[in-house]
Amino acid sequence: MNATASTAPVPVLEFIDLSVDFGVNREWIPAAKNLNYRINPGQVVAVVGESGSGKSASSMAILDLLPSNSRITGSIKLNGQELRGVSGAKMRKIRGEKVAAIFQEPMTALNPVYTVGFQLIETIRLHRGLSPAQARVRSLELLTLVELPDPEKAFNSYPHQLSGGQRQRAMIAQALSCDPQLLIADEPTTALDVTVQAEILELLRDLRHRLDSAILLITHDMGVVADIADWIVVMSEGEIVEQGSVDDIFYRPQHPYTMALLKAVPRLGSGAGGSNAIDLTASLATEAGLEITDRAVRERTAENLRLAEKAAVRTASIAIARPVLELDNVSIEYGKQGKVGAFRAVNEVSFEVRPGEVLGLVGESGSGKSTIGRAAIGLQPIAGGRLTVAGLDITHSSRKMLRGLRRQVGIVFQDPSSSLNPRIPIGESIGEPLLLAGEAKGAALQKRVEELLDAVNLPLAYRNRFPNELSGGQKQRVGIARALSLSPQLLVADEPTSALDVSVQAKVLDLLRELQAEMKFACLFISHDLAVVDLMADRIVVLHRGVIAETGTRDEILRAPKAPYTQRLIAAIPIPDPEIQRERRERRNQILAAGADD
Repeated sequence: MNATASTAPVPVLEFIDLSVDFGVNREWIPAAKNLNYRINPGQVVAVVGESGSGKSASSMAILDLLPSNSRITGSIKLNGQELRGVSGAKMRKIRGEKVAAIFQEPMTALNPVYTVGFQLIETIRLHRGLSPAQARVRSLELLTLVELPDPEKAFNSYPHQLSGGQRQRAMIAQALSCDPQLLIADEPTTALDVTVQAEILELLRDLRHRLDSAILLITHDMGVVADIADWIVVMSEGEIVEQGSVDDIFYRPQHPYTMALLKAVPRLGSGAGGSNAIDLTASLATEAGLEITDRAVRERTAENLRLAEKAAVRTASIAIARPVLELDNVSIEYGKQGKVGAFRAVNEVSFEVRPGEVLGLVGESGSGKSTIGRAAIGLQPIAGGRLTVAGLDITHSSRKMLRGLRRQVGIVFQDPSSSLNPRIPIGESIGEPLLLAGEAKGAALQKRVEELLDAVNLPLAYRNRFPNELSGGQKQRVGIARALSLSPQLLVADEPTSALDVSVQAKVLDLLRELQAEMKFACLFISHDLAVVDLMADRIVVLHRGVIAETGTRDEILRAPKAPYTQRLIAAIPIPDPEIQRERRERRNQILAAGADD
């Protein structure tokens, strides 16, 4: 469907020569330049591009949510009515009732001092005029609709008491509460695991068909775009460089930037020793019972065979080394708080990570991945079993032992912005662990900071910059340099690339692989993105509700999964290929329907 065709119905949203500028140091800096596109009823338009391309700035202009130093020119029309210049009272009525937004980071979008249920009821009563009892019933229906495992518990929980994926689902429930005509989804599935992501995409698809709602999807996940989008708008440096149907953009891209963006997308099967992406897609489709098209079938190349042999030699050398991280029937509990009883997040989990090895830890939100990561660096006590890190048994650790342990471990967090002190330059952030540990000071410290900046491919001049002066990818590089400053034996990488654009993500992953190959540290790589895990991991542990569902080499888990849960995880992964993804989605729906009938 051509989003610019003159015969199209009245669009739900239309941009006409829209430009957004920000005033900085008495100068107007353009964020979006002369944007022209429309979204028709029932259509999903995906806007893709790197950070700083103007995706979010232009979408926030719709709801008049830009800061006071912004300037908007051009036209924004909702159902043919101009939104520019409407009164504050009218815009407040439009927000939520006619246009709703799902933001990328739910922790900043939800009010931390009110329960999820209170916030849902407030929205529903404000726009629908229901009684408190009716609004409560509707709230629980919405929380059930977005697949929260315990809607009643989520209703009574504060945002910080939910996992990242659960918070995102709660925010989506709030956005859907008034059945909006236009839904702005700004990275709506970034924090979600693949199975929940598939459910949320199905939910959004159902919304547009049931209510004929339009969806403006802002994302860097090209698998999600291939799964749900009808039309794609590609932006770079504030301008639209290309737009077209989903098939045109994926199969017949015209602009070099679009081609580079698609090339940077991580795909299952691209890990060393694995079959290529099309081979793996074919094997996954065969596993799911799909008919394979000729285009999807290719033989494994000589290069992949060479990488497989190299990986086998690497695995053999790792196997003889003493484990850096060892969990022996480890259980972890969160203690009773108020009316909420004690909760066992991890139950009798056993695995080990050796020097030079990357172990991928995967599973859905709430499966215990991050809990294990925190325990591995001494931030979370264990309730049972034995935990050994860098030769230290920290099962019953003391404060003094943990101080010694933290010289041997490092951690890279999911959100680079919140993990760096905004008040000190990045050079000080990188050197702080060295200074506190007494490893270096003065000229020696400065030299070590310069070496670390060089190791993560950042210019030495950046040492005096503050975090807000860096891009997301640059901040994550600083986080990696800081984590590796004491040359740890173990690095815990907790979703280190999920908040990054695909092109930046590819660079950060390449950097991590290079540093790991050079420094030989053990790495516990926590992620819900199996394509990224495929690129990084030697072995994989699959967690499900706090227990291990399956463990094995990368090829064993991703190419020939045995556990039904692992098979469901892989079947839910969106493939960045519209044709194959349509087949996979249809087959997945058939399997789910058959299961419901049994």
